[in-house]
Amino acid sequence: MGLTVPVNPKPFLNNLTGKPVIVRLKWGMEYKEFITAFFPYCVQLANTEDCIDGQFSGNLGEILIRCNNVLYLLAVPEDAEIEDAE
Repeated sequence: MGLTVPVNPKPFLNNLTGKPVIVRLKWGMEYKEFITAFFPYCVQLANTEDCIDGQFSGNLGEILIRCNNVLYLLAVPEDAEIEDAE
């Protein structure tokens, strides 16, 4: 079983600004994108791709997500293509 390490969200999001991430919402929707900015209660994402069941569903462009709707946010490794991340 993996060990969960608590992370302070502000420095974590600061380090991810401009980098590819995968965001999964509580409602099951998943997005692949780049964080452009974050605010106390929202995160702004650019070049957003909508994924349903892990499959590309369409481009959404720039979106704003309220943070309380986020189930998890994963950093995509630098050497991996964002399309291949799971």
